[in-house]
Amino acid sequence: QVQLVESGGGLVQAGGSLKLSCASSGRTFSSYAMGWFRQAPGKEREFVATINRIGGSTYYKDSVKGRFTISRDNAKNTVYLQMNSLKPEDTAVYYCAASTIISNTVAGMDYWGKGTLVTVSS
Repeated sequence: QVQLVESGGGLVQAGGSLKLSCASSGRTFSSYAMGWFRQAPGKEREFVATINRIGGSTYYKDSVKGRFTISRDNAKNTVYLQMNSLKPEDTAVYYCAASTIISNTVAGMDYWGKGTLVTVSS
């Protein structure tokens, strides 16, 4: 069982930055690919970014490429999402997720955190 706890959300003005963190329990963090997803009000949960087990490969939703960066520190059992040049359309609850095989789909993830709210004001 993997428990994931997100932090770092909040209110930011358009053009600003936030860094989300996701801490994992247990000693198997490096066995999982990690991803960030988000869900805006009234919309389905969607893929944002994912990173493989050792951090050598990353993938992004097209609309966040060049603005968001996913990274991980396996020694700290933590994955991060650095978000720059934020836009109002980035407003959502952001979820951290773990999977045994790297995936960019909701169905492909095995464990989920409870989410952290990011609000971008215009």
